[in-house]
Amino acid sequence: MEATATLPSYAMGQASFPEMYERWLVGPLFRPWAEMALDELELSSGDRLLDIACGTGIVARVARERLSEAGYTVGVDVSADMLAVARAAEPAIDWRQGNAGELPLRSGETFDVVVCQQGLQFFPDKPAAAAQMRRALTKGGRLAIATWRPDDEIPFFRELRRVAERHLGAIADQRYSFGEAAPLEALLRDAGFHEVRSRIVSRTIHFGEGAPFLHLNTMALVGMSSLAKELGDQERKRVVEAIVSESAPVLQPYTIGSGLAFELSTNLATAKG
Repeated sequence: MEATATLPSYAMGQASFPEMYERWLVGPLFRPWAEMALDELELSSGDRLLDIACGTGIVARVARERLSEAGYTVGVDVSADMLAVARAAEPAIDWRQGNAGELPLRSGETFDVVVCQQGLQFFPDKPAAAAQMRRALTKGGRLAIATWRPDDEIPFFRELRRVAERHLGAIADQRYSFGEAAPLEALLRDAGFHEVRSRIVSRTIHFGEGAPFLHLNTMALVGMSSLAKELGDQERKRVVEAIVSESAPVLQPYTIGSGLAFELSTNLATAKG
């Protein structure tokens, strides 16, 4: 089984999902955290950076903006469709298709900086992925990993999940499945990383338009439901529409005009090789 941070199994069969993800989610949701992680890592001119589970590549793209021609940036993702969007957005980056548990690295290839933003929670073999990160990092290199906090701590997403569960029963939301800091730190130490630290970071996320965000989030929840896997296309569409409609009261306290603003929290772990 292969996994990617930004194209989980619920989206694998939806050709338009990477474009929707890039258009509606990357700017407001993922770019701020990418910038935060890179601030933490203090990039230096000439750094070689690896973005694991890159999706459409926002971490790698922001890194290239900061490093310009002096650095070298590689993005790895299991999804060819996500990488196609990434490649169209920034063809100068070295985009590679591959799995986090067996990174597509050249012989002896290492990096000064390795980043995995909101991907680790989707990997089926986390120790293998951590070992691969350690292999990819040069001695003394810097690592940053971000994983969302549990959605029980994020009222907005918790309430949206509960609306979906009225139609589909219990949903194990993978996005928040590795939300505690202690197991994350232990995983990195066991993989041989040094100076492992983590902190919880919260910030207000702003969406200019709430409707596309709600639709994509509902698609994610439906896709992660065991019951929904038994539905035909028309029934699945009906369920998505019903959940979107019934979610309106949840959105109301977070609505500003046609947009949304809500608090979101992540673990940010850093370490050295």
